[in-house]
Amino acid sequence: MTVYFQEQESAHYRFGDNDAEILKVLAQRYIGANPQAGFVYRTFHQSGVLQNKEGLYEIDLSQRFPSAKPGQWAYGAGVVWSDEERNLDIIIRCLGPVRFFFNGSLTYRSNVIDEMSPDASVKLNVTFTKGWNTLFIKMKHTPAGFGCLIGSDEAKVRILNVLAPFKERQGKAGWVFSAPVDKDMVPDETALPDLLSYEQNSGLSWFPGYQWNEEERELPSLERMYGRQPGKLAFAWTRFRQHLAGSHPVNMVITSSGPITVWINGKETVKENKAGHYAFEFPLSNGVYDLLVKSVCGEGVWGYTLTASIGGAPIDLYAPHQVHGSGDAAWLYVGPFQAEAEPELSDLQRTDRLYATTREVKEKADYAYWRLDLPHAWIRPYYENSMLSNKWTVGTMTNYARWDYPLGVTIYGLLQTGRFLHRPDMIRYATEHVQACTDMFDYSLWDAEQYGFPAINQQLVMMKMLDNCGSFGSAMLEAYRECGDNAFLPVASRIADFMLNKLERREDGAFYRTCPGEYSADTMWADDLYMSTPFLRRYAEISGDARALDEAAKQFLRFRNYLFMPEQRIMSHVYDFKYGRATGIPWGRGNGWVLFSLTEVLEVLPETHEDRAALLEFFNELCEGYLVLQSDSGLWHQVLNASETYLEASCTAMFAYAFARGVRFSWLREPNRYAEAAFLAWNGLSRIAIDRQGNVHGVCSGSRYAFHPEYYNEDLRTVTNDNHGIGIMMLAGTEVAKLKGYLSS
Repeated sequence: MTVYFQEQESAHYRFGDNDAEILKVLAQRYIGANPQAGFVYRTFHQSGVLQNKEGLYEIDLSQRFPSAKPGQWAYGAGVVWSDEERNLDIIIRCLGPVRFFFNGSLTYRSNVIDEMSPDASVKLNVTFTKGWNTLFIKMKHTPAGFGCLIGSDEAKVRILNVLAPFKERQGKAGWVFSAPVDKDMVPDETALPDLLSYEQNSGLSWFPGYQWNEEERELPSLERMYGRQPGKLAFAWTRFRQHLAGSHPVNMVITSSGPITVWINGKETVKENKAGHYAFEFPLSNGVYDLLVKSVCGEGVWGYTLTASIGGAPIDLYAPHQVHGSGDAAWLYVGPFQAEAEPELSDLQRTDRLYATTREVKEKADYAYWRLDLPHAWIRPYYENSMLSNKWTVGTMTNYARWDYPLGVTIYGLLQTGRFLHRPDMIRYATEHVQACTDMFDYSLWDAEQYGFPAINQQLVMMKMLDNCGSFGSAMLEAYRECGDNAFLPVASRIADFMLNKLERREDGAFYRTCPGEYSADTMWADDLYMSTPFLRRYAEISGDARALDEAAKQFLRFRNYLFMPEQRIMSHVYDFKYGRATGIPWGRGNGWVLFSLTEVLEVLPETHEDRAALLEFFNELCEGYLVLQSDSGLWHQVLNASETYLEASCTAMFAYAFARGVRFSWLREPNRYAEAAFLAWNGLSRIAIDRQGNVHGVCSGSRYAFHPEYYNEDLRTVTNDNHGIGIMMLAGTEVAKLKGYLSS
């Protein structure tokens, strides 16, 4: 039998059959290991390297330097911070001769085939070490092209945040690239510049520029950012501290080129309707103050200066939000606005929204976000918490604020556990994780339009398959029951439109994956019933759109036609349309997704629904098939019908969850057998897979697919605290506990 820890370390040894205690430690361990650290804000110069819709950074130097000569050289450089060792596939698409140096070593040299096939991609497997990692590219100009595209494979899932090298640019986001030079300055590894040292020591001129030139510095601040736009207005936001005890007079001196208004902590303090030089005095108590300025562009220049002091000593202004790479910049700016589009004061001084700068309807309006008084410099939020590697593992960093499908199950598990234990703190934590994503939904769409690829909410924005939206979307709608946050609804509508109107289907209407050019092209996955139907069920409930529930019901019957293995009454993991057949491999978690999701739909499907009888029969067929494959330990095997494969925890939790619900809702023909199986499964999980600290063991990592069981048993090894298993463990525990209460009542 598979052993992950000693008996004395198990949850069962510590808590026995006290399900509430096991659930509490599961939830508390997850919350404790995943603190509420949100997005990281960085300075990004839009004149720098942007990404395309695949997430590849486009270092196309022919466009940057159209007068460059064949034979010239140029270079690209970036650094990547990794919180731990992380294996990743890097894609390079050559536009000419390219050499790629990773952490100081030549990792790739293009050949003539790579260079002459601009649509061809080279995939490099690299391992980022803990700490700083350096990326350096050498590119030669030929008549065929100059530069390359580079980024991570599956960029919206396996995020690669490249930061600017060199101390002068520390904290800024994005690659830098050099001006072309006639002589190769980096003939080999020994000549590589030190990317963690000073730019001035490299001997090259680097772009994008990050400081105003002398002529620009002579212009007033708002004019150098926005130009002269008479009648338009902009806002500036800073912060200061009155550090003396008690109340003291603050002296403020303002020179303005046009009308100006100043608010301190939301209270209008200064309002002047024309250009001039002004001095004011007002008392302020000890504390921190937000200072907001509205400046209107007159007929001449556009700008203002503002200083403040107490008793003749200057008050230091500082940025109201931490923005890495902004140097000593104390102000954030947003604009320019048409006068009639001036935002409400209550909506300013926040970084989780966009601002319409014109009065058109939402779809046609222009929008602005906060920027800095630096060349083409905006602040951008980045997701920099736990990162996925090639094998889906996420390591030890917090998962907070990430939108992805395994976390959808985790959020659902936390919500149900919080309800069962009457713990509003757990419910609030789960809801706030969702809100961290949805509060920035509009911004993330705009971010993708501005910069080519979003720095947050990557899967939600670049939605291409059910994995990107269904699981977390379902958890979002479950959280909506708790918080009623209306910001969830447009996100839900976007997902529903994708599923109901845009998703690829077979001729019979079944969902499937086209994925052109990828390994999974033209396939149907059992997993996708979970990635779609629980969301559709909840969307139907909240929106009143019955089509969504009908669609969910139909998908089970359609998938059955392709994946059901009637001899054993279980499901094949995948149907591959390229080969015209199912793989015939009943992967445990793939089957778990099916049964888990079927209970979600049956729970709300009306008794009179035309598909209810067929779905109940399908549910009983599957349960009969799974029941006979349960091991004596209570767990099921990684490949259900292959007892030589390891015992797997996540599929076991899903079967326990579904059996318990099947008994409680009277769907099963022999309820006593399934109640006993559910109890045996939960007991086995508490002895074998859940330790006394709430760690979850025995969960298979994220899967691809194969036509042979060895892949699932030998390549897909277990990962401790993998997000594919934590949420479903909590869900199984709550359902088994509810079943005990149901049977004893």
